[in-house]
Amino acid sequence: MDSDTLIAAGQRVIAIEAAAAAALQPRIDQDFARAADLIMNCTGRVIVTGMGKSGHIGGKLAATLASTGTPAFFVHPGEASHGDLGMVTAHDVVVALSYSGETGEILTILPLLGRLGVPLIAMTGKPESTLARRSDVHLDVSVEIEACPLELAPTSSTTATLVMGDALAIALLEARNFTAEDFARSHPGGALGRRLLLTVSDVMHTGEALPLVNEHAMLREALLEMTAKGLGMTGVVDTYGRLIGLFTDGDLRRALDRDLDIKHSRIGDYMTRAPKTADPEMLAAEAVRLLETHRIGGGALMVVDEHMRPVGALNMQDLLRAGVI
Repeated sequence: MDSDTLIAAGQRVIAIEAAAAAALQPRIDQDFARAADLIMNCTGRVIVTGMGKSGHIGGKLAATLASTGTPAFFVHPGEASHGDLGMVTAHDVVVALSYSGETGEILTILPLLGRLGVPLIAMTGKPESTLARRSDVHLDVSVEIEACPLELAPTSSTTATLVMGDALAIALLEARNFTAEDFARSHPGGALGRRLLLTVSDVMHTGEALPLVNEHAMLREALLEMTAKGLGMTGVVDTYGRLIGLFTDGDLRRALDRDLDIKHSRIGDYMTRAPKTADPEMLAAEAVRLLETHRIGGGALMVVDEHMRPVGALNMQDLLRAGVI
């Protein structure tokens, strides 16, 4: 096949699957709302099941539900008949995926689910199928044609099932008022979790590591403090311990352009007055935006309490090491 033929084939598949997804929109109806209500009122967990390609889509649906506020997991229907059905309780809801609606492994466990009184939501492409008829709620994911020209490989049908599952998961997310912070709590190891959960207090330097000098200190003392603490800056406080200025490596370079006597010059003559500061409970990602928005030289920030007393210090390197940037 030449490249034009290959490109045309790929574009045809996307067009067919896009049409299959678009055809679902009018099917987001009262049955969809009932399915969402069943899950919202579930006091247990959502058990998703499916065989073959439907099983793969079911695994993704379970993962999406679990990460967006709906406790869920996937159970293989073949394994369910050999012990795994013990995972299902009367407090759960089962979501069964089968395009034909006649998957033997799923039909086998329906009587057992019925004895438990577990609500059953089915996603099939055959509204008259056994699974559709025996479910409490049926969601129609039928497609006109598969994208596979042989009409053998599940393509459009699995895409439609995936889209319907996503629609259900996101509708539930909105119904639960699930926030980005809630999402991050289930992803603490990822970049999203670090951006949404890590606060300034988690990364700032405190105590003896905090570089500070008095406003009456000589420039030489400030340089020694900066060198000792290694943050490329020092805060400057008044006699009450309140932050009134900041001196950074950038301030030093600018000072060197002037007629400077390091031993006899006071820090107050060279510091940046009323510098931008951070709050210890501020998200670390907000501190990054603060540095970028105000183009703070050296990426240095002092962290202060409500009385403007320094409680910490951080720079861009700290935020890089924390994985926030």
